[in-house]
Order: sequence, then structure tokens, then C-alpha cells
Amino acid sequence: MKTLLYLTDLYYEAKGRKYYEEDLYITSKLKNHFNILIGHPHQAISNLDKADLVVFRNTGSVLGYQEYFQQFLTEVKLKNILTFNSFDGKADILGKQYLVDLTHQKYPVIPTIERLAEINVIGNHERYIVKLKNGADSIGMEILTHQELMDAQPAGKLIQPFIDFEYEVSYYYLNESFQYALYAPDKNKRWELVEYIPTADDFVFAEKFIKWNSIKHGITRVDACRLTDGSLLLVELEDLNPFLSIDLLSEEKRTVFINNLIIALKNTFTE
Repeated sequence: MKTLLYLTDLYYEAKGRKYYEEDLYITSKLKNHFNILIGHPHQAISNLDKADLVVFRNTGSVLGYQEYFQQFLTEVKLKNILTFNSFDGKADILGKQYLVDLTHQKYPVIPTIERLAEINVIGNHERYIVKLKNGADSIGMEILTHQELMDAQPAGKLIQPFIDFEYEVSYYYLNESFQYALYAPDKNKRWELVEYIPTADDFVFAEKFIKWNSIKHGITRVDACRLTDGSLLLVELEDLNPFLSIDLLSEEKRTVFINNLIIALKNTFTE
């Protein structure tokens, strides 16, 4: 039986999410198929040689331990450690630069720039959102008027228009296979999610980013917002440690996902 080093911060506090409940549930289902070692992400390096596969799950924002995380990635590469997710993605694993790049490549993302000199790319708006390039969980996020933005002259941050949308929706993929979708009917309560049935156009949208990112193996969450005209724009492509909200799924869908996850983890050893 293979051994998993399952990295999670069980006491990480995030609005609307209980990391410990999700990870304790998942590991309870994995234990019949793998030896499970649960570890804190801040102690990952010293335990890399104790497992056959490192599963990087609900570890919280790496912003608070960026230097250690970079050292962890270096050790993983040098020692050729198997990880799930694989750390070969181009999205959140590398920060938020991809939002700027995809904007310039004309992908359907919330228009994003990093220099005020490019303000014409996103246009003039009453309000803007300013984010950290390596942020998460809304850490360091500000909402500024146009004049406040001009006065602040933010450097090294992302600038986006404050967009009026109908709701947020998330599509969850395991490797490149769709698993389920959830959405927040009330945009002011973004973590009060319910199951969502994607349309054909939804799949075209989400899979555009799954194919662009093309990670070798892992779980990816495609976060989008539905505009008032019915179109979708990418908010975030979470390819590092996406929270799964599996407690909100029906028992049947939750079981299917866990079974697919077990298969995907086992297949990691044979790829």
C-alpha cells in the first residue's frame, strides 16, 4: 500500500470554509487505499522522504510562508518527488500574473493590468479592484474609485474594473475531467453555494482554461462570474490548493468524486 503525505492546515481560518472538515472527510475515505500521513505545510520539507506521493490540499494562502514554499518547490524538483497537484501549472501556483497575460491574449477573463499606463486596456470605470499579485482569500484587496486609483498609483499590484455580475460559478476538474459545478445565487454571499448544472457553453468556457493550463495531474477549480448579458469571465484559475466544498454535494456525487480521486491518485504512480 502506497503512503501519502497529505498536507493541510486544519486550523486555517477562511470565511465560509472549514478546511479541517473537508480534509478529515477526504482522508477518512482514502485510508482504505493508502497509508495516510497528515502533515502541516510548514513542516513539509522534513517529511518528503516519508511518503510515495505528496498531496497538497487545503494549506491556506502561501503568502505567509512564501520563502519556505519556494524552498519546498525546489526540494520537490531536485528530489523528483511525486506531488498531487503537480506543480507544473501556469495559473495560481505562480501567482496572478496569468490574469494579465490572458487579458493581453484576449481570453475571456476579468480585464487585468499591472500598470496604470495601460488603463486604456480595461477602460475607465467608477470603481476598481486592486489586488496583490500573489494574494489569496482577498488578502490585501482594495476597492477604489477612479480618482483614488489615480492618487494611489499602486505599484506591483493587479488592477481590475469593479464588474457588475449576476453570480459566481465554479467548475471543478480532476486532471482534465469535469467533476461538478457549484454557484452562489446571491453574489453577496459568495460561499453559500449550491449545485449547478453547466450548459454546453459553460463547458466550452471552462475547458478553454483547463487546456491552456494543462497540468499533468491534480484538481483545478475554474472560478467565473456571469455577467448581466449572460457571458462568463474568468475570476481565478486555482491550480494549487482549491477548496472543494464537497460537503455541499449530494451523497451520490460526493461518492463519485471520491472514487475518481482515488483512481487519479493511484494512476499518478503509473504515469
